[in-house]
Amino acid sequence: MEVRPYSRNDLEACLRLFDSNRPQYFTADEHGQFEAFLESGLGSYYVLENEGDLLGCGGFRDGQEAGLASLTWGMVRHDLHRRGLGKFLLFYRLREIGKLAGMTRVQVETTQHAVGFFEKAGGFRVLAQEPDGRVTMVKKLAVCT
Repeated sequence: MEVRPYSRNDLEACLRLFDSNRPQYFTADEHGQFEAFLESGLGSYYVLENEGDLLGCGGFRDGQEAGLASLTWGMVRHDLHRRGLGKFLLFYRLREIGKLAGMTRVQVETTQHAVGFFEKAGGFRVLAQEPDGRVTMVKKLAVCT
């Protein structure tokens, strides 16, 4: 199993990963948003692969606010949930963010269905919750500076 940078050749496999997580984690409307994101090349984006099979994907962006990085479009193929792959991919991204100078916090916008994962796996806390179920969560990268 390896994590590697996303390439344009991964587009269709990532869209299939996305579709495997509908409707619980993503809506049909978000499919186009995700595809546009992948085509934009914004931020750092990775795929989790095993013997040529894409198991998950996710990335991050920095620079929206000083010291703050945002996780982007993280997911694991639905039939592989609860096997530690999401946690592995999350920790990989947190480690990469930690290598960037001046990064002190990480934010994620997610749904109410993933709040428990981010709290338990990554130590994130809820910052805000919208009536539509969207939740903004944040995590400090370092306890001591």
